[in-house]
Amino acid sequence: MNNMKIFRDRVAENEPGIGPSSGFRKHARNPAIPMTTPPPPHAVARLRTARLARSAKPFLARGGSTRTRCEGCRLPVTHCTCAWRTSVPAGAGVCLLMADIEPLKPTNTGWLVADVVPDTFAFGWARTSACPALLALLADPRWQPFVVFPGEYAPPGRAVVERVHVEHADEGRRPLFVLLDATWSEARKMFRKSPYLARFPVLSLRPEQVSGYVLRRSRRDDHLCTSEVASLCLALAGDARASRTLDAWLEVFTHHYLQARHQLPPALDGDAHARWRAVRAA
Repeated sequence: MNNMKIFRDRVAENEPGIGPSSGFRKHARNPAIPMTTPPPPHAVARLRTARLARSAKPFLARGGSTRTRCEGCRLPVTHCTCAWRTSVPAGAGVCLLMADIEPLKPTNTGWLVADVVPDTFAFGWARTSACPALLALLADPRWQPFVVFPGEYAPPGRAVVERVHVEHADEGRRPLFVLLDATWSEARKMFRKSPYLARFPVLSLRPEQVSGYVLRRSRRDDHLCTSEVASLCLALAGDARASRTLDAWLEVFTHHYLQARHQLPPALDGDAHARWRAVRAA
């Protein structure tokens, strides 16, 4: 019998987490990661499930990775972040209008917004139609929608605001930030071709910080990822704690993602987790 086959058979029999049904050792659970049951699926997770159900073939992330991923955070199970996921009460809500395959991408940060902000809604965008549930949400008298997009792209006569003041929202209505979750070219098309959004004011942000998001490339430093935009919106609405939590959660997610990419264990005593603990303790 081939010596290599004997070795593989012995490993499969004697080593936990390794065998025909569990893949290579690097797929086994990292003992430093606390075991936890994946949290109930939020709006983005449900949208992802619905989009996968319509797919004719399995979706593979860039690079073709086949590593087993956690359903709760989309990271490899060796780098799962579900044990630290926490939602924070917020007066504002977030409505994610997502390009077709955006919910499928493991680098999508709209998922992180839904992790933290309880009132997060997610809908797929289509050029020729709008989801009835989305239209019902936008018409709900409990919410005052703001379409978050650079003001210079608003057509003449469209209301453009830079702050969320009481006078900008109808009395008794909570801010609902509509974020176009897509690549920059897709987002511009979505902004132009969504007539049902035209009656709402455009919230034009002027961020002072440069994006810290490194999981995707952008040609411009002033382009922020979805969770960074949502954090700025929450801060404008007075939800400072939710804003800080979302920023720290992005750091934790980014750290775990990059460590997994380089096949290194997450540093649970490193800067990202230290900031997360400090924000949660504040």
